[in-house]
Amino acid sequence: MSFLSKLKEKFTKKQDKGQYLSGFARSRQSFSDKLNGLEHTFNGVDDAFLEELTIILLESDVGIETADLICDHLKDAAADYPVVSFRWAMNFLIEEMRAIYDEVPDAPMKWHEDGTTVIFLEGVNGSGKTTTAAKLAKMWKEQGKKVAFVAADTFRAGAIAQLALWGERLDIPVIKGIENGDPSAAIVDGCRYAKQNQIDVLICDTAGRLQNKAGLMRELSKMNRVSGREIEGAPHNVWLVLDATTGQNGLAQAQQFYDATTLSGIILTKMDGTAKGGIVIAIKHKLHIPVLYLGLGEQPQDLRPFDLDAYLYSISSGLNADE
Repeated sequence: MSFLSKLKEKFTKKQDKGQYLSGFARSRQSFSDKLNGLEHTFNGVDDAFLEELTIILLESDVGIETADLICDHLKDAAADYPVVSFRWAMNFLIEEMRAIYDEVPDAPMKWHEDGTTVIFLEGVNGSGKTTTAAKLAKMWKEQGKKVAFVAADTFRAGAIAQLALWGERLDIPVIKGIENGDPSAAIVDGCRYAKQNQIDVLICDTAGRLQNKAGLMRELSKMNRVSGREIEGAPHNVWLVLDATTGQNGLAQAQQFYDATTLSGIILTKMDGTAKGGIVIAIKHKLHIPVLYLGLGEQPQDLRPFDLDAYLYSISSGLNADE
């Protein structure tokens, strides 16, 4: 059984397969259609084929370093056989993407077993950070957890009011910072509220602007320190929310936040709005940070836990690669 056939067999058993397929429809159409177009001129894994493959990978936002690595491995593997088929090459491609993502194992979310689990959400204006905070809160609340918000993105116009509105809709308390005030003060207030009210998960809507590296580091470092003084081990998770439609610009944003603080996970929003699903592989290969959730649509239930095999199948299910 080919690698893609194994992916398909696993995928058919997933409960959220419909959301994955619809969320990656544009990426699948672009990626699979372009790859299938190579079959007509395929004469083996030669330089012409590898050049065309590199272009397709770049157009999918896999990134130049990752694309070159994939093509180098494909060329080396094909050299072991006198003849390889197009289907073999496509199965190797997707399996290699999996191997690159899995090169560094994903660390699971950390839970603070003896108190409140503190999560910092970071990301620039327009990334979908505040909406993602609401979707996460709804998910955990439906699981029976007590959730609260901290509106600590104090420098973005309207950010505090936007989170407060979500709090009203979801019946979730919101501890608000002061507009243009010190975000760390809001973090302290939020941590104290969480301890006093036995909150299970405290979602902190934090840094929402890209500034100079030193300034960003100071701001995030102070928030880390004050939360750790209030709740042991806090923040337990620091997640960056990225708009998938920004492609390589999103990767550059991730690099800036990565350089400024200790990120433990990535949430990619608006995956349904891009045809460039390769950004998932690029982020993991470049930064070794796990992708934890994907935004595959506008509804709260469309924020799905990341599943590597489901992702790979969803972007490649149209390939002429069944063996």
